[in-house]
Formats: sequence, structure tokens, C-alpha cells
Amino acid sequence: MTATVESRLTPQERVDTWLGEFEAALAARDVPRAAGMFAVDSFWRDLIAFTWNIKTVEGREGVAEMLTAQLEATDPSGFKTTEPAEEADGVTSAWIEFETAVGRGLGHLRLKDEGAWTFLTTMHELKGHEEPRGFNRPKGTAHGADPNRRTWTDQRVAEETELGYTRQPYVVVVGGGQGGIALGARLRQLGVPAIVLERNPRAGDSWRNRYKTLCLHDPVWYDHLPYLPFPDTWPVFAPKDKIGDWLEMYTRVMEIPYWTSATCLSASYDESTKEWTVEVDRAGERVTLRPKQLVLATGMSGKPNLPSFPGQDRFTGDQHHSSAHPGPEAYAGKRAVVIGSNNSAHDICGALWEAGADVTMVQRSSTHVVKSDSLMELGLGDLYSQRAVAAGVTTQKADLTFASLPYRIMHEFQTPVYQAIAERDADFYDRLEKAGFRHDWGDDGSGLFMKYLRRGSGYYIDVGASELVANGDIKLAHGGVRELTEDSVVLEDGTELPADLVVYATGYGSMNGWAADLIGQDVADKVGKCWGLGSGTTKDPGPWEGEQRNMWKPTRQDGLWFHGGNLHQSRHYSLYLALQLKARCEGIPTPVYGLQEVHHLS
Repeated sequence: MTATVESRLTPQERVDTWLGEFEAALAARDVPRAAGMFAVDSFWRDLIAFTWNIKTVEGREGVAEMLTAQLEATDPSGFKTTEPAEEADGVTSAWIEFETAVGRGLGHLRLKDEGAWTFLTTMHELKGHEEPRGFNRPKGTAHGADPNRRTWTDQRVAEETELGYTRQPYVVVVGGGQGGIALGARLRQLGVPAIVLERNPRAGDSWRNRYKTLCLHDPVWYDHLPYLPFPDTWPVFAPKDKIGDWLEMYTRVMEIPYWTSATCLSASYDESTKEWTVEVDRAGERVTLRPKQLVLATGMSGKPNLPSFPGQDRFTGDQHHSSAHPGPEAYAGKRAVVIGSNNSAHDICGALWEAGADVTMVQRSSTHVVKSDSLMELGLGDLYSQRAVAAGVTTQKADLTFASLPYRIMHEFQTPVYQAIAERDADFYDRLEKAGFRHDWGDDGSGLFMKYLRRGSGYYIDVGASELVANGDIKLAHGGVRELTEDSVVLEDGTELPADLVVYATGYGSMNGWAADLIGQDVADKVGKCWGLGSGTTKDPGPWEGEQRNMWKPTRQDGLWFHGGNLHQSRHYSLYLALQLKARCEGIPTPVYGLQEVHHLS
């Protein structure tokens, strides 16, 4: 298509023409022709539909290489729009659907004059293995008389008795928090035999056990679980115990095979049988599971980083990592020093101040802060808000819209948002910085979301503690820790901070630390670091990788997967992980393109 011809077409005609020509090129297996329909600077993000991977290819060369490897097996067809195409700022965009040899897909297309600029393809369901929903929902009973009838309760009791004992699961999910629960629900609906292991006595305890004042910092529209969204009356920011109760209810309602008080002791993989041996302590009973697939859903943040400082053994007060902080009640009138200045540090400092403690925050490096109201309105409002719901933006559409922006250029969309926030809240930032707080907007000014995606740290969503910092109620100190004495924290510059309590809000390591503990350091090194994009920004070393390292996709260890992230990611990416596992369970060929390379070990 020439620019002159295109200028006469409506947005819908332009998209229809491109899709028709693209499908014809794919059907003819004409890879150069198909790749030539992309702009020179272009991005095709595929969520397992073409690559059986979570993979972004860039430019015509990247498209050609991927199609050369995958086109024959994928055999795509039926590309068409699902709603009218639109045009804005010289870009034509459209929602699409299509089919492959084994599945059905949804996607999004953005066209510029020289061709496709961004292209998202996602697998939505496997042919012949659709979820039993809508017109296909189960009947729930067998009408008529049957002397051998097994009721729903009979079937559930039988499953609980058999699965893991006389019948082995295909998948074992280690970690029964939001990620494991969401994946467990997906696997249940797809008919994949799976067990979710939770070391705590109850589902939801991973939330209940956190510090008392913890609430979600993300809004309710961002946080729905699969199949069962929160009620319309659910609070915008849910308290941790309310989330814990919801997760516990969800596991029962969604009939997830969920073992509580179940600690994974070890796991090993047999290359000859392609099978895991997973040793579990289930409430004191030793159980051996032998799944084909093992998923570590132990939290995106990985293991707590507990620093080692001289004098910790001499300190006579309380000291613990933020993940083990019990709450502020016992520390009224006490001197508290919190090492760190991100989300947990602010939350804990604010709660301690409310309880009457004398609180000092030790800021070791600059932190990005964004007011919750500003983030909700300017950062999330178009996709995840009541305003978005009223405009017809479903959770699925919001998730796919967010997924349609390739990580390589996402900062270009985020930077204007944070520039608007900086202007809106200029007085707030001025007061914060005058109080001595060291603030940043990210290496390239792209703010919170890019920090989260690149490094999973370095920010705080302000729900009140920043005001306490700005007015001096929470005191500030800066620098690293040199040592602890019997009753103080001594910083590298010699500053001594009297303390009865030290909280290490020092973050978490890579998820492959859990793999090292459960399986072995050799396997952890084989798969490499989890999380991060390779952006070359602070705490996200290059080279550029284009997707989250090792998350929700095949790793270099056969049968080992990582699942984690916030509630949004647990919901959205659990679909693609579940489909990958289902395909393998059913023996469907899954030729993986672009298996994760290992550039960093942790």
C-alpha cells in the first residue's frame, strides 16, 4: 500500500487491507513480504500464540527471523477486527482476533504510514480444550435415577484423597499466595491436575502475616482475580486481612486443590523420565509428589534481603526484616530506625508514628514518590478506574491495552504522565525535598511503572507517610549503615541514631533464590536472574531482553516455571502460563522461539 492510496482509506479500510495482505503473505509462507509490512522501527509482542513464549521481536529483521522459525507450525489465519478501527495522531489502531493451528487468539494492531508499528498477538484458548464457560458451562448434575450416583461432595472428597497420593498431579505450584491461587484457578478450569502448596495454615495468610496497617496501594479495578472480580462495593484500596479472607474464599469457590501447612522441602528433576520429585511436609506428614511441571510462585520479590552489619549480635532491642514486622503496637514511646525508603519503609514508619514511636527513616538512595490520588487519576484512570468501567473498558481490554505497548517504548508513554504529575503536585515535591528527602523520577523520568518493571523497587505510592516526612514528624537520615551498637544504629558518616527497634526495609532478591534453596544453585544459575528488562538503568543491567526475565514462560530448566508479580500480573499472565502447561499436558507440540538467554545469575 502506498501512502497516497492509504490517505483515501478510512481507518477500518486501512486495517482490513493490512490484515488481508498480511494473512495472504502468511498463507503463502512469504516471510519477506510479511516482514516488509512492518515499519522499520516496529515491535511485535507475542504472548505464546506464535512463539510458545512471551517474546517481543523488533524491526523487520526480527519479524522475519521469528516467522521463519515459527510460521509453518503456527499456521495462522482468520485475521479480522473485533470492533471498529480508530485513528488518532497519525496512528490507526484496531482490536483483532485470529486463529492458529492449535488455538484462538486476540490482539491489537497500530499502523503508521510505513506499516505496522506495534502488533500484539496473544493466545486466548486452545482448540478442543476451551474452558467450560458461557454456553459450555457444566450442567452440575446428571438428571435421572442412578444407584451409583456420585455427588459433587463425593467427587471433591475423592479428589482430596487421591490427588498427590494414588494419583499424581501434572503440575505442582510452590506458593499459595495470589500468584499460585490465580494459576491454580486457571489450571482447574482447563482440567490440568495440579496441587498448590502453601506453607501457612490458611490461604491468605501471606497477606494476614504482614504488618497490621498494610493496604493495597493499587486500586480495586487493577486487582481482580480471574473469573471472579471483586464486588462493586469492594473498597478501592483493600486492607490486607480483607484480601486474605478473599483469597481464602476464592480457593474454595474455585475448587483449587490447595494444600495448607504444606512446606516444599526439596525438588529434583530426572532428565530421563522428565519428571520432578518434590518432597513436601504436609502438616507433619512426609509426602512425595512426582509432577511433570514445577512452578515457583513464591513472590516476584523473591527472598528477603536481610543485610549483615557488624554489631547486629550486640544490639539489645528488636530487629527484623520488613516482611516479618508485626505491627506498631509494641513500640509506642520507643525509638525506631527503619533502614530503607520505599513502600514498606514508608508504610511502617507511618504506622509507628501513629502508634507514638519516635521514628527515623534511613534513606540510602533516592526514591520516587507519587501521590496515590495523582497516580490513580493520571496514571491508571484511563484503564483501571470507575471512569474506565463507565466508558466500557473491561478488565480484559485494559490488560490487553497495557500489554500492547512494547517495553522498549513504554517509557515514552509513561514520561508525559509523570511530567503532568510533577506539575500537578509541584508544591508537594518542593516541601518533600526541602525536608531533605532525596527524590527521583527514574533514570529517564518515566516514573513508577518503569521502575517496577525494570527493578521492582525504588518507589513509594504516597498514602500519607510522605506528609509526615515533609513536616518532620518522620525524621530523615542518609547513607549506609556502618554498625549497630547495643542501643543504636551508626551510619557510615558516624551519625549515631538511638534505637530500640531496627526494621530492615531492604527489599528482596531475585526469585531464582528460591530455586537455589529448593532445587540447587546449579539450577538457579542455569535459569539465571528473574525479573527486569535489561534496560541498562539502575539495578536493571543490560543487555536489552525485551521481556521480564524468566517470568511466565519456559526457562532453561525443563519443566521449571516462575510465576509472580502484583495482582494484575498474577491475573493476566496466569492465563498464558496455564495454556502453556495445558498444551504440554495434552501432548500438543509447543516449539519455543527465543528461549531466555542467561546474562545475570541473580
